[in-house]
Amino acid sequence: MKSYLISLIIPLNLCVFLVISGAVLILLKRRKTGIFLCFGGLSWLLLWSLPITSLILGGILENRYPHRSIDSISPAQAIVVLGGNTANNRENWFQELSDNPSTHSRVDTASELYHAQKAPRIIVSGGALAGEVSEAKGMAAKLAGKGVPKSAIMLENNSKTTYENAEFTANELIRNKIKSIILVTSALHTPRSMAVFDRYNLEVTPAPNPPQITIPDDPDFILLLPNARALHASRSIIKEYLGLIVYWLRGWV
Repeated sequence: MKSYLISLIIPLNLCVFLVISGAVLILLKRRKTGIFLCFGGLSWLLLWSLPITSLILGGILENRYPHRSIDSISPAQAIVVLGGNTANNRENWFQELSDNPSTHSRVDTASELYHAQKAPRIIVSGGALAGEVSEAKGMAAKLAGKGVPKSAIMLENNSKTTYENAEFTANELIRNKIKSIILVTSALHTPRSMAVFDRYNLEVTPAPNPPQITIPDDPDFILLLPNARALHASRSIIKEYLGLIVYWLRGWV
């Protein structure tokens, strides 16, 4: 249901749906309603194509738990890393793939925390979204490549949603008598993740990745000029707001 809603409300999808619906109504002599739907669809598309929309609405989520330096984060019993790669892990939301932008993944943050001795073990959480290899296994392999001993990595291979991330990981924590964790995910995803993990009897310290929705160092970048990257990446912001609403309605946060 949630995936369907996300697909429908994606700016381009909703715009096409409303414009086609409006055109049909106009042909059926319901001109005012048809024009209203066409205008609404085009306005929704334009709104999310403007970088300022991402900066405002995405910034609200990213700044809910501000990014902090590794040194300022208190030690815990474990680091929990949630699967995902918001905006392909770009350091800046508005960079195009063709620009070969630098990236910073959740695994990078978890590795830095581990090597700074903020926790003796890392739990990676995420099932297989496609194929047979889970996100957890993929993250574990990357952590091992960054010098984290395999003996320090625990896997939670079954979760498919943020709610399941928390539920299944909490079960692993309880079995291992772990009560304090450092939670690593994207800055955009942190508010929903923290809200879900706060339901459990855990001491949770947020350690979000650096914010991605920032004004790039580009003199030609204009906040009020439609931007293809802003439009493409709007899905992630919409997903988080819709996720918070759905989780609240279900009593999960």
